[in-house]
Amino acid sequence: MNRRVRTALTAALTATLLTATVPTAVAPAQAHDRPTRPAVIALPDGFQPEGIATAGRYAYFGSRATGAIYRADLVDGDGALLSPPTGTPSLGLKVDRRGRLFVAGGTAGDARVVDTRTGEVLARYQFATAPTFVNDVVLTERAAYFTDSNRPVLYRLPLGRHGALPPADGFTTIPLTGAYQQVGTGVNLNGIARTPDRTALIVVQSNTGLLFRVDPATGVTTTVDVPGHTFTNGDGLLLAGRTLYVVQNRLNQIAVVRLDRSGTAGTLTGTITDPNFDVPTTVASALGRLYLPNARFTTTPTPTTPYSAVAVRPH
Repeated sequence: MNRRVRTALTAALTATLLTATVPTAVAPAQAHDRPTRPAVIALPDGFQPEGIATAGRYAYFGSRATGAIYRADLVDGDGALLSPPTGTPSLGLKVDRRGRLFVAGGTAGDARVVDTRTGEVLARYQFATAPTFVNDVVLTERAAYFTDSNRPVLYRLPLGRHGALPPADGFTTIPLTGAYQQVGTGVNLNGIARTPDRTALIVVQSNTGLLFRVDPATGVTTTVDVPGHTFTNGDGLLLAGRTLYVVQNRLNQIAVVRLDRSGTAGTLTGTITDPNFDVPTTVASALGRLYLPNARFTTTPTPTTPYSAVAVRPH
């Protein structure tokens, strides 16, 4: 093959390859066809949400009015009732890796464990009678711990081998001692989370705005030192690594605190707000976002009052 023919063939082949690799106009259109996760998730009218827990693409919301549990798909916004009304509140929620939802029962003074696949109530525990307000829950490998906003105690629900649930009377009450002091008759203990080193618990006292580290074995508490800051109206807590998110409900914001490993001290690194916030109460993470239900405490509830959950980017 002579040089002239070889040069012509090389040029033709190069032109063909370039033409084949030029992006077509279809690619942008295909990108637009990808579903966009909604920033606001509609909840049932009149639902009065308070707690949230997430697992994969799903979020579970509890009604403080009826105790019903609603499950929403965070990708497309669709949802349906998982568990029917109980007549008592469903407040703080956590879901474990076995698909069980642990539910704080508010003024009922109890907790329930619900199967997230069927909605069946697997167990119920009566912690206390009035005055009581079982508000929030955190899970560890060996137990579930619940706060009571009307009492200076935690309730411990031990988990057995392979996460086995205890009998109805198989819980313990842990009195809090040390730095924590109950103040008045308002909402005291509220949200609860683990310390970064996973050896202790952190609780927020809503009416004073203080954070406390709790030794779960003894109930001894110490104040978490966050220089120059308190967290009035502190509600739900979420720990991600060493970052603690503190929902301040009526302030319509999330305080972002960087903790030391043991959870004895921290630094406020910022706040998160959103125009769609309307008294958010609790927070859970999923799909790279934080999700918060709007409790709308400042709006008189009716059967047709709209409710929603809001997604924001974490800091």
